[in-house]
Amino acid sequence: MITNFIESYAKLIVSKPEDVSITTNIIDETFTEITIKADSSDIGKLIGKNGNMINALKTMANGCKAKDGVSYKIQVLAN
Repeated sequence: MITNFIESYAKLIVSKPEDVSITTNIIDETFTEITIKADSSDIGKLIGKNGNMINALKTMANGCKAKDGVSYKIQVLAN
């Protein structure tokens, strides 16, 4: 599932992988909200320069939309 991939990916990027948690909020059968929570010092790493890291995750999520028909919104929050 996409959340497992996002969690693994996020843990590889950050300095404190033990602080990374993923929550999924299924709005309806066509829309899911994914929230990545990490240590405040790691937020910049998850977003990346010019938003490149988070945009890569969003692009990958859009690819999953083509397969399962679900739109994903990805947010990054500090613990």
